[in-house]
Order: sequence, then C-alpha cells, then structure tokens
Amino acid sequence: MAIRDISDAKIKSALDRYISSIPTSNGSANDSRDASFDHCFNYFQSFNESSRVPALAEANNLHASCLHIAFFLASWGMYRGSSFLLQHSAHFYVDLIRFISSTDSRLWKIDVDHYDDESIERLVECGARIKDVLKPGGTASPTLVTKIMLGVFANVPAFDDYFVKGLRIYWNGDGARTLRNISVFYNQHKSLIDEIEISACDFASGERKGKRYTKAKIIDMIGWALGKEPNL
Repeated sequence: MAIRDISDAKIKSALDRYISSIPTSNGSANDSRDASFDHCFNYFQSFNESSRVPALAEANNLHASCLHIAFFLASWGMYRGSSFLLQHSAHFYVDLIRFISSTDSRLWKIDVDHYDDESIERLVECGARIKDVLKPGGTASPTLVTKIMLGVFANVPAFDDYFVKGLRIYWNGDGARTLRNISVFYNQHKSLIDEIEISACDFASGERKGKRYTKAKIIDMIGWALGKEPNL
C-alpha cells in the first residue's frame, strides 16, 4: 500500500472539519474524548519537563500514573470487544509505568522532524519493550503499543484503523520502515504541519495552555481525520 498522495488543501480541510466536530462544554473541548489525550500527555510531560521522570513510579505518584494511562486507553477505544485489557485493573500498568520511568531522556525529545536511523531504532526498541512489559496480560497490538507511546511521549502517531486508512501507512514488521514512511509524509507536507500550533487542554481550566502538540500528534490527527472522511 503506497503512502497516500494528497494535497495540503485537502489535508487542511479534513483536519478543520475534524477539529470543529469536537464536542465542547462551556466553550471548551475539555470534556471531549479527544481531551483524554491532552490530560494524559500533560501529566507525563510535566514529569519530563521538571526532570522528574523516575518519580512517575514513586509510591505517591504510581496510582495516578496508572490511572492516567488506563483512562486514556479506555477513552481511546482500547477496552472494546475482546481486548485483554478488560481483564485487568489499573494496577496492571505498574510494570509499564516503571518502564516509562526508567526510559532514556533522549526518547522524550524525539519528534518526526528528527526521525533518523538512530531515533527510529530507539522508538522501535521502546515499542518492543512496551509489548514485552504487557505480555503477561496478552499480546499487545501495534495499535495498543503506539497509542501508549502517543499518550506518554507523543513521538509516534497511533496506528489505529482510521489512521492507516487515512494515510495508507500501515505498521510493517518491527515498525522501522513504517516510521521512515511517516518521515516521508512529514517532509512532503512539512510547511503545513509546521504551521499548525495546538496546545493541550489544561484539566483544571479547560484552556489550551498545556503542552504543545508534537508533530507526531499533528500527523496522528491528520491521518485520523482523513480516515473518517466518507469519500476517502
């Protein structure tokens, strides 16, 4: 399946329709499903920005860390159908949080505009480790692994059905070739992607004053928006 050949104008139109369709409450999108990403992303990134990533797994933070990732995954469709996650409480994520808390600081700095052989290898290794950590519960799909990486680091898009349909980029093997294709897509539409500036919703105020979306998150939104288009 070839990377989808699409104009910047069509991408922007689909993305605008997607953003405008997000339900709002009191002028804020803070209650919407999409905001579950924002709250999760803000939480984990706050530890990174204060150089306290190991503290994610400390006793006074561990429960909250597990709940953030669990609710994000639930809100984003990973608790549907026969998912093995349905058989577990939030405590299941303790080992995942311990892994995240021990990750190399360089992993938190990767974004699509800096994908190279070294960074892609680091991302693939991270994905493999997440899959191994979750293995006692069941086999983690590329969709589940990449949603976790999106919600925590936002250094890769989430490869769900809509995203794959929208960009025609699917998870291949260990993912290295897939991420190179994401890099190709970014460079094809660099000027458009670079000009999009969105900040995550702040949980308390509902204002978009949280962490700024990464380019990987913007590409995730583009793929999902295109995949939802009825006349794709």
